[in-house]
Amino acid sequence: MNPAAAAASIIPAPAAGIDGFLVPLGSRASLGMDVVLVGLIALLPVLAWSIAAVRAGRYTLHKRLQLFIVVALAAAIVVFEIDVRLFSDWRARARPSPFWPAGVLGLLGIHLVFAISTFVLWAWVVWEAVRRFPTPPAPGRHGPRHRRLARLAALDLLATTVTGLAFYWLAFVA
Repeated sequence: MNPAAAAASIIPAPAAGIDGFLVPLGSRASLGMDVVLVGLIALLPVLAWSIAAVRAGRYTLHKRLQLFIVVALAAAIVVFEIDVRLFSDWRARARPSPFWPAGVLGLLGIHLVFAISTFVLWAWVVWEAVRRFPTPPAPGRHGPRHRRLARLAALDLLATTVTGLAFYWLAFVA
């Protein structure tokens, strides 16, 4: 084997797609993965702000922030799907991980349970709130059910973020 072929077999080919903005920090992820990761992390303070707003009786602000969160979650899904379906090969970027394939794919499965349930639950809670609360928003009979489901959705979003961060690290940093 000539030296160029030997070097090519040792050095992995560049992964397809656009490198993410976290690559200079040691990540192998694509731009779409970085956007989704940072977006999920950024939603947590928005969620905290929304919870503080509703506790302070600022129901219109709470409603607007919740609509923003559900739109942001939908946008994250769209960005992710466009990235992995059309531009990037996330598996090729994850293969250098010492946890590939079992650890990466196992954690991805756990993350997907939370990610899918978060979006479905969040959309359902927002849909019911839009239908059942008055305009402008104010407390009503639907409040106790809304509060229980909303707390579950908030915990689900937190689990989605934590498992997403863990998956990202396992697949694209380790």
